[in-house]
Amino acid sequence: MEKKKILLIIPAYNEEENILNTYQSIINYNKKNKTNYDCIVINDGSTDHTSQICHENHIPVIDLVHNLGIGGAVQTGYKYAYENHYEIAVQLDGDGQHDVNYVQKIIEPILSNESDMVIGSRFIEQIDTFQSTRARRVGIRMISNLIKLVTGKRIMDTTSGFRAVNKEIISLFQESYPLEYPEPLTTTELLKRKYKVKEVSVEMNEREGGVSSIRRWKSIYYMVNVILSLMIIGLRRYPKCR
Repeated sequence: MEKKKILLIIPAYNEEENILNTYQSIINYNKKNKTNYDCIVINDGSTDHTSQICHENHIPVIDLVHNLGIGGAVQTGYKYAYENHYEIAVQLDGDGQHDVNYVQKIIEPILSNESDMVIGSRFIEQIDTFQSTRARRVGIRMISNLIKLVTGKRIMDTTSGFRAVNKEIISLFQESYPLEYPEPLTTTELLKRKYKVKEVSVEMNEREGGVSSIRRWKSIYYMVNVILSLMIIGLRRYPKCR
């Protein structure tokens, strides 16, 4: 199987406690497995020392002047991937939750042309590792049911940011990407367009340091707005892929 040009997109907001370890895990993985995953950190207007740490340690980074949020940061990564002719792009959080050891498993269905996008899922198998809070799992289940209603396909881990896409989806995402709630919305839109979306089982870790930006009131706000957005997507007609 021919080698593909692969980029790991790492959105980071105030990740001074985690970003160096995340980058070093990629370097160590490449050395151990003789892979050549490239990476780019998208520093989303951090107010801590995230940018300084990246520059001091020669970590490839794009510094955004203002905080764009997760959607804008990730789309910046897709634009970089598109402009630099990457064939596969993988989203990998900068907080240590996503394990680089699972990247090969996530990209395998793309390499074999079985899928256009692959989602690393915590909920396919019952594994005794970090799976987020009970309240959040209930919310994910509700979103999963709505996506099934809208598209006919069940997605278990609807909010997973550990995802890989092929070159066609890179082109699509660099042109148009939601600023808010990008994971469930883009998954639903791709399914509506009849792209092939697959989930593979992964384990995720708790944050290595720092504090998540998600709070309880934000979770409620998130749920209400995602449900409304998915209902709108469900009413739209999309051109089919290819």
